Amino acid sequence: MERVENGVAAHLIPGVTWMKSQHSNGAGDCAEVAPLPDGGMAIRNSRFPQGPALIYTRKEVVAFFAGVKDGEFDFVID
Repeated sequence: MERVENGVAAHLIPGVTWMKSQHSNGAGDCAEVAPLPDGGMAIRNSRFPQGPALIYTRKEVVAFFAGVKDGEFDFVID
C-alpha cells in the first residue's frame, strides 16, 4: 500500500474497513477507525464519512491506547 497522507478524504483510502465502538449512540456521533496494512490506523468522524481521515503510525496508536488504559485522558470525559 502506498503511504496515506493525513487529511485525505476517508473514502479514498483503498481496502480498509471502517469500524466504530459498540458504545456509539444511535445518532452516529462517534469516531470510526480503520486498521491500515502497514500497522497504522486511520480515524474519521462518523458524521462525515467522506471527510478527512487522520493517519497514525502503529507506535502512535499503541502509545495513545496505553495512555487511555492508564486513565491519562479521563479528564476529557469527566
